Amino acid sequence: MKQLILGGARSGKSSLAESRALHWAKENQSMLHYVATALPFDEEMQQRITHHQNQRGKGWQEHECPLHLPELISGFGLKEVVLVDCLTLWLNNWIFEQGDDCCNEKLETQIEKLVKAVSTSNATLIFVSNEVGMGIVPLGAVSRYFVDNVGRMHQQLAQLCDQVTFVAAGLPLELKS
Repeated sequence: MKQLILGGARSGKSSLAESRALHWAKENQSMLHYVATALPFDEEMQQRITHHQNQRGKGWQEHECPLHLPELISGFGLKEVVLVDCLTLWLNNWIFEQGDDCCNEKLETQIEKLVKAVSTSNATLIFVSNEVGMGIVPLGAVSRYFVDNVGRMHQQLAQLCDQVTFVAAGLPLELKS
């Protein structure tokens, strides 16, 4: 089972993903993993991370993975439920890592690696990601790299996933089930 949960900031997508992961792990007696992609660049981000950790509680094997997500996903197996929160931060980390050398081709390579890892994984995977393509085309090359590649990544993963959910105001809308 592979799921993609999309939504805006503070839409309720992470809470929904955690609830689904807990339910699936309990129902199938599976090991529960939480993969965090955020980097604590400043005090406010560190507070967000701590808040999420406290809110989740115990029972999760936590993994911090700001960049090498495909490699990590490839290591999980059949009796494991893996929640990845979030893909937009993961892609942002790659843009930051590449700096001035960032280009669509380099980001597409990372997305291809992710898609391949997801397609070959036997684990139950739940991905959280921000839907960022509902506004205007942003000014600036880096912002366009981000929005364009997030959109491409979402489209590719939505094709692979068994379930795709959009969350707004805490309400899930099933796009694919």
